[in-house]
Amino acid sequence: MKVFVTGASGFVGTAVVQELLNAGHQVLGLARSKASAEKLEAAGVQVHYGDLEDLDSLRQGAAESDGVIHCGFVHDFTRFAEVCAIDERAIETIASVLAGTDRPLIVTSGTALVSPGKVATEDMPSPFNPAWPRASERAAEAAVAAGVRAAILRLAPSVHGKEDKHGFIPILVNLAREKGFSAYIGEGRNRWNAGHRLDAAQLYRLAIEQATPGARFHANTEEGIPVKTIAEAIGKQLNLPVKSIPPEQAAEYFGWFAHMAAIDCPASSKWTQERLNWRPSNPLLLNDIENGIYTQ
Repeated sequence: MKVFVTGASGFVGTAVVQELLNAGHQVLGLARSKASAEKLEAAGVQVHYGDLEDLDSLRQGAAESDGVIHCGFVHDFTRFAEVCAIDERAIETIASVLAGTDRPLIVTSGTALVSPGKVATEDMPSPFNPAWPRASERAAEAAVAAGVRAAILRLAPSVHGKEDKHGFIPILVNLAREKGFSAYIGEGRNRWNAGHRLDAAQLYRLAIEQATPGARFHANTEEGIPVKTIAEAIGKQLNLPVKSIPPEQAAEYFGWFAHMAAIDCPASSKWTQERLNWRPSNPLLLNDIENGIYTQ
C-alpha cells in the first residue's frame, strides 16, 4: 500500500513512517521545509511538498495514494481555534478525494476530553467542546457519511518516548526547572492515560490496514496514572521538591496548561487491542521518566 502521511516528520509521524516502511508499505510524506524533506528522504520516503493550509497539495497527495494517515497538526496553542479550523479543512479536503474509492483514511484525535472523570471507551463519541474546539472527529464522521472509509485514532494526552520535546511531560519538566519544584494540583488524584509513540505507530499501521468506517481506536497502553505520581517521578529525577498547588492558584504555576494539569482522563484500549490484535510492548510512562529520557 502507498500511504500518504501528513505530519510525517513529526514526533509521532516519524515513528508511523518507519512502522509502515518496516511492514513493506510505501510512504508519501508531506513536507513543508527542506529540512523536513531531507529527513524523510534519508528514511526512504517519497517527499510531497506542501502543508496543511495548502489544500491543493493535500488533494494531490491523497490522489496519489492508496490510503491516508493524517498525523499533522499545527501545534500553536496561542491560536488554538484557528489551527483547529485548519485541521478540519485539511480533513475535509483529503476526504473529498477519497470519497467512494474504498481507500482508507485514519484521522488523529485524542482521549483526553472524551469522558473526563470516567474511563473513556472507544464506543463513546467525543463531545464538541467550545473551550477545546478540535474538530477532527467531527470531520471524520462527516467523511464517513460522505462515503469515505475513515476511522479515528485517539492518542493519549501523554504520547511518550525518546525525542519527545513538546508533549505534556516536557511541559511539566520545564515548569519544574523554572519554578524550582515539581507540582500537581490539589491531591493530585486526577489521572492521565498514556501510550508510547512506537506502540501508537504500530496501531496506526494496523488501523489503516484494517480500517472500518467510523471505528474509533485508542492508542493508550496505560489506563490512568495519577498526576501526583508523575510529578513525584519528575521531582526525583530533577532532585527537586514536590508540592501541591491549590486549585485556585493553579494558573500561577501552570499558566495556560492548568486545564490539562487538572483533567482526569482515564481511558481503556481493551476493545482496540482485541479488535486489531494490537499488543503494546514498549516502556511505560514512569519507566521513561525514571530512565531519564526527559531530564538528561
